[in-house]
Amino acid sequence: MRIIKVAIADDHKIFRKGVILSLRPYTNLKFVQEAENGEELINGLLQADPDVVLMDLRMPQKDGIEATKFITKNYPHIHIVALTMFEDERFVGHMMEIGANGYLLKSADPSEIRRAIMDVMNKGYYLNNFVNRILLKKAHAKQKVIPNLNSEITLSDRERDVIKYICMEFTAAEIATKMEVSPRTVEAIKDRLMERFGAKNTAGLVFYAVKNNLVD
Repeated sequence: MRIIKVAIADDHKIFRKGVILSLRPYTNLKFVQEAENGEELINGLLQADPDVVLMDLRMPQKDGIEATKFITKNYPHIHIVALTMFEDERFVGHMMEIGANGYLLKSADPSEIRRAIMDVMNKGYYLNNFVNRILLKKAHAKQKVIPNLNSEITLSDRERDVIKYICMEFTAAEIATKMEVSPRTVEAIKDRLMERFGAKNTAGLVFYAVKNNLVD
């Protein structure tokens, strides 16, 4: 089993140590970096080279939002899972839109944190019930707006299928099998959609699709 390298950024040392200790039973996770703020995290990324960062939002010097923006721009291969006490849906939406791959509350069980890490590595995103409720709320609120035919989002059948299967948590290879195309074709369609909608990653694409009612 591949070892997944994890970093954690949080200004509360006791919480950092608690998360690390709670995930110790999962032997495929290896913590390679601890940071008490976004600046310290960024300065250590080259040496630590994590696969996933568990990111708090409120931190001194450079907060988790600014650190996420920097990492998604300069280290796009690193997956970011917000791990915070902020339940405000505005933070959830903003983090997903700037490139975070998942959003967890600090009350999450170790098993869920581990599941989030595995999902962002395997599928590119992790959406739990908390985030799904916010997405549905946003989608419902958008439905109340009178539609404008000139701004309607049009998708080809292939594009709609790719988005649908991504939201159903299928991998590119699984989607390719269902659509009877190559995985490279699926990735090309996904990349084109991400560029079109300004999504930073797969999580951002899913967030955009649900928010704009592109999937049933």
